Amino acid sequence: MKINENFLKIQNNYLFSDIAKKVKAYSAENPTADIIRLGIGDVTRPLPAAVTAAMKKAVEEMESEKTFRGYPPEWGYDFLRSAINQNDFAARGVKLQDDEIFVSDGAKSDCGNIGDIFGVDNIVAVCDPIYPVYVDTNVMAGRSGTLLDGGRWSNFYYMPCTKENNFIPALPERHVDIIYLCFPNNPTGMTISKPELKKWVDYANENGSVILYDAAYEAFITEDDVPHSIFEIDGAENCAIEFRSFSKTAGFTGTRCAYTVVPHALKVDGVELNALWARRQATKFNGVSYITQRGAEAVYSEEGKKQVREIIGYYQNNAKVIFNGLKDLGYEVFGAVNSPYIWLKTPDDMKSWDFFDLLLHKVQVVGTPGSGFGPAGEGYFRLTAFGSADRTKEAVERIATLK
Repeated sequence: MKINENFLKIQNNYLFSDIAKKVKAYSAENPTADIIRLGIGDVTRPLPAAVTAAMKKAVEEMESEKTFRGYPPEWGYDFLRSAINQNDFAARGVKLQDDEIFVSDGAKSDCGNIGDIFGVDNIVAVCDPIYPVYVDTNVMAGRSGTLLDGGRWSNFYYMPCTKENNFIPALPERHVDIIYLCFPNNPTGMTISKPELKKWVDYANENGSVILYDAAYEAFITEDDVPHSIFEIDGAENCAIEFRSFSKTAGFTGTRCAYTVVPHALKVDGVELNALWARRQATKFNGVSYITQRGAEAVYSEEGKKQVREIIGYYQNNAKVIFNGLKDLGYEVFGAVNSPYIWLKTPDDMKSWDFFDLLLHKVQVVGTPGSGFGPAGEGYFRLTAFGSADRTKEAVERIATLK
């Protein structure tokens, strides 16, 4: 018996598991502490009424023999794939076929599982800092090489995203096969313009690379020149896969529903990746429940759209409160404008985890250390706008007492 030794290479715990353990230990020692959690990107607003009404109706259908449904289609019900296509893509001038859309239980799952259709010898390019799932799942798959001093892996191509380059990565200086991009970005909250994204699409097409584009936060975009989808860029259908989620838009973090777009035009060595992903999902995934997909469909109803915009607006206001509040306190802050994330420079060159401990122990506010997202995140810290309005305001007030 042998194990997959690649699992032994990764850190014992996922970043947010480490944070949870630290908070749990502190709470055990300080049972009366009133902790405000702005660390993990979990939503707090309830599901839109249009969504829950649709789900309740779907539950009632499951009570009747005539309308009961068993296994869902592995790739999603036609009614949801069509609604996604018409509202998220056709409405923006993007032409897709419904069968290029694959409904799943989460963008996180798909971002990790997509590696199943790629060979282990591919060179992976990642931004730094980066959402840990992109790195860890490729380590598990055997693409990482060895861990070097400084926290980087020998076989990955790192693209630093720093204040100096406005947190936008530079094009690779050598050939890479798989490129992870996330905009609006997690963790920095920064965005990329259409002309800048076109450079990446051109690079990928010229070099035979595949862009894995995480657009989980596109609903927070407010500026006109920021693309909501990579498929708004000419040529992207030949080189990109896009991941979307209902979690941060309509509150599905606990309900679980997302989708991935794999165009038929995207081919590697003459093989359609759409067919490979379809085969992978049919083999390893049993689909998202009918009840959940009816709820997701309702997001696109007239009432659903209105209610979702209200939820997004609520979080956008929280982001402004944090951004403006910290800026007034003298912190150097980024993000927030098109994103639910606020990326801040730690004061006095403090280490990220030291700042985490300071906030937790002195003012009982929880955030996420920037170093947990990669070496280039050291000296930075992430706060989320997903708390309640009152608690968000209070968190800023508490941080003000540190000055």
